[in-house]
Amino acid sequence: MIDEIALKVLEKRYLARDEAGIPTESVEEMFRRVADHVAAADPSRDRTARRKISDIYFRMMYDLEFLPNSPTLMNAGRDLGQLAACFVLPVEDSLESIFQSIKDTAMIHQSGGGTGFSFSRLRPKGDIVRSTMGAASGPVSFIRVFNMATEVIKQGGTRRGANMGILRIDHPDIEEFITIKTDPAELVNFNLSVAITDEFFEHCRGNKVFTLVNPRNGQAVRKVPALDLMGLIARCAWKSGEPGLVFIDTVNRSNPTPHLGAIEATNPCGEQPLLPYESCCLGSIDCSKVVREGRIDHDKLKVLVHDAVRFLDDTIDAGRYPLEPIKEISRANRKLGLGVMGFAHMLIKLGIPYDSDKAVKAANDLMGFIDDESKKASTELATERGVFPNYKGSIWEKKGIPIRNATTTTIAPTGTLSILAGTSSGIEPVYDTEYSRVLFGGLRVNIVDPLYKKMLDTTRPNRLKGLFRKAYDVSPGWHIGIQKAFQDHVDNAVSKTINLSASATPQDIQSIYIKAYDMGLKGITVFRDTSRDAQILSCRTQQTC
Repeated sequence: MIDEIALKVLEKRYLARDEAGIPTESVEEMFRRVADHVAAADPSRDRTARRKISDIYFRMMYDLEFLPNSPTLMNAGRDLGQLAACFVLPVEDSLESIFQSIKDTAMIHQSGGGTGFSFSRLRPKGDIVRSTMGAASGPVSFIRVFNMATEVIKQGGTRRGANMGILRIDHPDIEEFITIKTDPAELVNFNLSVAITDEFFEHCRGNKVFTLVNPRNGQAVRKVPALDLMGLIARCAWKSGEPGLVFIDTVNRSNPTPHLGAIEATNPCGEQPLLPYESCCLGSIDCSKVVREGRIDHDKLKVLVHDAVRFLDDTIDAGRYPLEPIKEISRANRKLGLGVMGFAHMLIKLGIPYDSDKAVKAANDLMGFIDDESKKASTELATERGVFPNYKGSIWEKKGIPIRNATTTTIAPTGTLSILAGTSSGIEPVYDTEYSRVLFGGLRVNIVDPLYKKMLDTTRPNRLKGLFRKAYDVSPGWHIGIQKAFQDHVDNAVSKTINLSASATPQDIQSIYIKAYDMGLKGITVFRDTSRDAQILSCRTQQTC
């Protein structure tokens, strides 16, 4: 059942429109358009088989049990035809490479995708440029150029582009990078993350000095106390919510195709580590919709997982690609990102508080089941369609597992998709029972949690309060525990925010970073309430959460 706010979002961003901006299709027609286009990807299907699989795809979307990422809903069966949400582009240490990446970024944003970059290969500010005998301006100056290019390109004509900028902790310009977004006017089209290495954490533990290295020649530039850098990151995150951290060595320990190179960057929200030019289609199952009579219907969930994996594999062949190198490696690795939304609502329906051992166990059980079934589905597809072309040399070949997709699971934030599905976002706790949210174009809408509204007249107030644990009422330890439970069963990474009350300190944040690294997370993002004047989510009462 699509509610009023969801319909408003669909009309503004997803439904086909005429030149006057008037929708020319219904919600049902949109889902049918997507289902028909994706089902037609397999040339071996005859007309009857295509209709059968299209009906399956249509039903799971129309019932809001599974939704693919936004570009698929926007572009499938239409002229753009670009279906992936996540891209990573290389940025090498030359003007030619930098501006080629800016051009490529514009093409991706225009088609509805988001982009991630590592700027770690760029020489530091003040370093010599031999061709002109001038001085380099450094990574941050070029990130500003990418940001400005993004400012003038709207994704698929419906939203401004999103970017992730990553810099290694050992880059000589790391302090400038860490502090840049304490000015809220800077890099408004970028999320920033520091690529943290195992070596850096070892230096923090030993209270040692850490060497910053010029990537152009590998020479040491200067030494900085490692804990000073960690403290600077924590203070900036306390002030602005950025930068986040990507534990890059942890990421590469689970790189499924190490023979193709190391992973250096992720998509804009951090949940999808990718090689240069890789793209990935994501999709999310609303796990709250598989709760039946106080338990998870695993038979229903299994069917959804297998259908969703087939759907996402089809998108790789059904989609058009903005660049030929993206098409080549995306179809050669065939990465998928199946995850969940509605986790908090699922817990509420099961009668489990978010901040509890039972919730952590539920997360482990749920994602363990989904990951196992997604691998079974992918191996079945490999029998039917063949393994992914870059299988030889991959971790899957070494394990002796023939599989269709280099990865199958990811946890995305699902901010907009969860509004469409009328469920809670990703694996986050309920933000609040009533809150305001900033949508596209700065539109602010007031939202009453749909499950809370449904339960209000039939559930005791104390019971409601115990189940609807708000994001800022959940302690950081439980946030991290839930993220860890999901990460243990996810190939790629987990997009999750560790919400902190306004009274949290930089030292609290530093402790969270250490715990996240020690628990094997691939990344961590914190957000202290009221740390930004403009928050996407805020409590209706405007009280400190």
